[in-house]
This record gives sequence, structure tokens and C-alpha cells, in this order.
Amino acid sequence: MKFTETKLSGAFFVEVEKLDDHRGSFFRTFCKNDFKQINHKEEFVQFNHSINSLRGTLRGMHYQLPPYSEIKLIMCSKGQVFDVLVDLRKNSPTFLNWISVELSAKRSNMVYLPEGIAHGFQTLEHDSELLYYHTSEYNPMAEGGIRYDDDKLNIKWPMDVTNISAKDKSYPILTSDFKGI
Repeated sequence: MKFTETKLSGAFFVEVEKLDDHRGSFFRTFCKNDFKQINHKEEFVQFNHSINSLRGTLRGMHYQLPPYSEIKLIMCSKGQVFDVLVDLRKNSPTFLNWISVELSAKRSNMVYLPEGIAHGFQTLEHDSELLYYHTSEYNPMAEGGIRYDDDKLNIKWPMDVTNISAKDKSYPILTSDFKGI
């Protein structure tokens, strides 16, 4: 695996070694020894699968509050998505900065998010699916979110939103008194 650190400290783009032959393809999505390169020590305790039927669907921007914060490893297993990470760590030099990456089943690439990062994505193809590995179980009492269209963040989504939940649309706009998590 190849890890490329992003401008958000502790966040990495992950490229896998894909083996192709006449039967198809094979690649590893996680190996404890490989992830030692980026000092990953936590155990993944929950795996989630997101299925999205419509192109333009937006999910996000989600995070978990301490002490239920989580590290995530995310890959697109079908289709293609525009994946966004926003740094919400109060003492981070990149606080409220965001980065994006296109994840696709064709490339089999992944993104690794440290604790304190909000995450969201927009589907670029119909029938796009994502797999998530989490180091903490979901806790509805620790759930947090910020608006995907917050002017303070100015995220450049690639297309108009065609499908979004009422919950994701109702997350708050960041105020000047937001100090991070």
C-alpha cells in the first residue's frame, strides 16, 4: 500500500496494490503491518456499507464527538464519489480547511481520516457504494454534523445536489464561536 499524507495532518490518501489476471482482480484493503507506516494502532470495530442509487446524492458532513471520536478508512466499492474531509480539530493548524479526493471502484483507492475530521461525499455515478471501517462504534448521542453548503467552508461540490436527507440539510452553519472538537 502507498500512503500519501494530505495537508490535513493524519489524513492520508491510500493506493492499493491491485493484482489483475484472467480471473479478475485482488487487493488488500487493510493490513495491520502496512498501516504501521502511518502509526495506525487502533482496532477497527465497526464496518458500514453505504448504498446510493442516484448520481448527485450527498451525504454529510458527519463526525462523532469525543470520547466517541473515530478514525475512518473509506473506499468506494462500486461507482465513483467526490469525497470531502473537513478539519474540525480545535488546535489544528488546518482548522476548518477541507480537502477532497475522487474515490472509485475502478481505482480501488481509499482515504484515511483521523479523529476530529468531518466527512461527506457526493456520488458521481448512479449506484455508487462505499465501505467504511471505524475504530469506534456509532453512538447517536455523540453524533455531530455541519452543513455541506456552509459559506464559511466554501466546499466546491462538483454538481448540484439531487438527493440529500432532511437531517443533513438541517445541520447548523458554523458560527464565529465554533471552536472545534
